[in-house]
Amino acid sequence: MEVNYNKLWKQMIDKGMKKSDLRELTGIGTNTLAKLSKNQPVSMEVLMKLCEKLECDISDVCEFVKK
Repeated sequence: MEVNYNKLWKQMIDKGMKKSDLRELTGIGTNTLAKLSKNQPVSMEVLMKLCEKLECDISDVCEFVKK
């Protein structure tokens, strides 16, 4: 299975946010943002920060898809 963050990018579009805005809001690093952009796994701590700051649930940020 692979992780997919398309729902995160949709959330950002709906809120009129850029990736740099997300980085500033959550305090995540550029490397973490790059991992998100490449659909690579990130820590649960990062996912929790995203959900807290975007006021959403983890299912609104990512999903697991079969290869």
